Amino acid sequence: MYLTRHQTASGPRWAFSGHFLPPSLSLALLLELPQPALAAALQAAVTPTLADGPLLAPLEALHEVWACGVTYLRSRDARKAESEVADVYEKVYTAARPEIFFKSIGWRVVGHGAPIRIRADSTWDVPEPELTLVVNRHREIVGYCAGNDVSSRSIEGENPLYLPQAKTYTGACALGPGLRLAGVAELADLSIGIEIWRQGALAFQGETSTKSMNRPLEVLVSYLSRELDFPHGVFVMTGTGVVPGDNFTLQAADRVRIAVGAVTLENEVQA
Repeated sequence: MYLTRHQTASGPRWAFSGHFLPPSLSLALLLELPQPALAAALQAAVTPTLADGPLLAPLEALHEVWACGVTYLRSRDARKAESEVADVYEKVYTAARPEIFFKSIGWRVVGHGAPIRIRADSTWDVPEPELTLVVNRHREIVGYCAGNDVSSRSIEGENPLYLPQAKTYTGACALGPGLRLAGVAELADLSIGIEIWRQGALAFQGETSTKSMNRPLEVLVSYLSRELDFPHGVFVMTGTGVVPGDNFTLQAADRVRIAVGAVTLENEVQA
């Protein structure tokens, strides 16, 4: 079961399994429902009209995107290598409490086919392919999409307190192409792959699986929602297990293709 968001002449509109939903139905309303009621509500609301129009990022302006760091061994090693205070990442990797940070507000997220960006004041930039969870107001994981947590390694490596500047800026968060409904059990061993194409040639390729994560998905959601309410749901990027080598940085016109389970997100890089 698959949700997509499309641009139409009358504005954005959601579709379910290839058919439009009523214009008045929002994801915010759907994510107010408990998990067992979500699929039933979609089945009851779907219209006969086939969906068309360009794909938009699969969330709404009011939605928040949060992200988790150092959830894979490869991420820990990469951030230790880039940082002048490497031990802080080792401590996070082994601690009970995960690293969680705010990534983007919904209206700033770009979707499949839209451009991502690298900062003008950064010299070392990478994409980060991530399973991104869709969580309802009841703190239940109800689905997922592919995510690209575009990051400036040069800025974060200079000082961990610069993390918001390294992670949160225009064009730094891509989600899509749509939302696949799934429970936690279906996400336990999900493949995550990335390809970066430059001038028609494959410049980098990598793959991992969610089974390599250091923390259960439910733990990440639990810590995020301990003292935060999300009445309309929230998106949670779960960290990366694939990081290009220290000699690689994104360039303008690169194409980044991220596959998470059954969904593939593709974006071109702009300077």
